[in-house]
Amino acid sequence: MHGTHFWVVGGEFRSLDFHTLVHGSAQVEGPFPSRREAEECWRTLSEKNRHRCNVRFSIVEEPRRVAVA
Repeated sequence: MHGTHFWVVGGEFRSLDFHTLVHGSAQVEGPFPSRREAEECWRTLSEKNRHRCNVRFSIVEEPRRVAVA
């Protein structure tokens, strides 16, 4: 079985409902081997963009994969 990876994903959204990204603004960082490392990246990106109300980032956990023999 392979371990879990974490990703930081987000960007600038068209409105404050945070459903539709502005074309070309998507950002994906990772994979990170631990949630702590992903949280550090998330904090950095969030702090850098805190003055922009339509920018949001989330931490996503990649599902574990089972190795096929």
